[in-house]
Amino acid sequence: MKYLNRKIESKIKTLIKQFPALALTGPRQTGKSTTLKYLFPNYNYITFDNLELRNSAKQDPNAFIDTIKKPVIIDEIQYVPDILPYIKISIDNNRKNGQFILTGSQMFPLISGISETLAGRIALLEMLPFSFLELTKIPANITKCYEQILKGFYPIVNTQKTDLNAFYGSYLATYIEKDVRQVQNIKDINQFQKFVQLIAARAGNLLNLQEISKEAEISRITAQNWLSILQTSRIIYLLQPYYKNITKRVIKTPKIYFTDTGLLCNILRYQTVDILMASLVSGAVFENMFIMEILKQNFNNNSNNYLYFYRDSNQNEVDLVIDKGSETELVEIKSGKNINTSIIKKLENIPISAKRCSVVSFLENKIPLSKKVSALPWWQFLEEYK
Repeated sequence: MKYLNRKIESKIKTLIKQFPALALTGPRQTGKSTTLKYLFPNYNYITFDNLELRNSAKQDPNAFIDTIKKPVIIDEIQYVPDILPYIKISIDNNRKNGQFILTGSQMFPLISGISETLAGRIALLEMLPFSFLELTKIPANITKCYEQILKGFYPIVNTQKTDLNAFYGSYLATYIEKDVRQVQNIKDINQFQKFVQLIAARAGNLLNLQEISKEAEISRITAQNWLSILQTSRIIYLLQPYYKNITKRVIKTPKIYFTDTGLLCNILRYQTVDILMASLVSGAVFENMFIMEILKQNFNNNSNNYLYFYRDSNQNEVDLVIDKGSETELVEIKSGKNINTSIIKKLENIPISAKRCSVVSFLENKIPLSKKVSALPWWQFLEEYK
């Protein structure tokens, strides 16, 4: 597979010099193993996809860790979580940085085990699919932008000639078989797939779990469990509402987004860019892409910026609130070029003290709308974002 540099690479190389171990997590097929093998060609590489190695590690984890050549990359470590205490012992016996690099496509068992067992000894990073900034120069053309949104951002579909339906169909099947069933015994896979489709249909909207569970014909508890699986395995991302230091009645329900728009479009059965652009969900899918681009930059830079949206009972709302700790930014996301001047009042009415208010869209140039609000091309915002 053709290798493309990742923005996260410099962070990986820095952290591996500062900690005895590094854990790189994220969804399947995001290029974790490829990136690590490229960055550290001299490291021993072990994957627990290999059943013989997996069984060996399970039978005698202490001997396994003692005898493997180090430094080492251990892939798919979620299959043998019991090995973590023995990694801790090995590190404590020889406190040397860069000994272990752990990867896993599942967030849930891996992160909980690492947090409890290797606290203070390991750096945690998460890798999502490629960002626009990693792939190419961001296209100003609307059609080309939506072509990339439809294709998605997984490395394989961007480095190889790939049938999208075949790739995403296989991706979902592998995800359900290897990840979902390891966590929960789901007997009716068709029902779970219907649940995923119902979630996809609501991308960019408030989560209404009661409505979804009713349509999926499952209990609310089951719906909550399945939603948690999708969230912790990074198939979906729940954008939380902002209500810090605000006394007004605010909405406290999260909004749903997919971490990859190609997967989202495939689940929604959009086959061509023309059909996608003409659809009722085109604006929501564009908003999904933009928010994921900001999230990817946060992960790639190991940033402490927090992302929210805001909505209250007085119909005041904004798509994205970026809390940087010392300052806050408000961002309204539009999928067209025409900016209605009523948006100025809308943003100025948000009861959040913001350093900058932006309307991002397919405008070609930055335009000041008021002293507080500016409209600018969405790609320019991404290039300037820190």
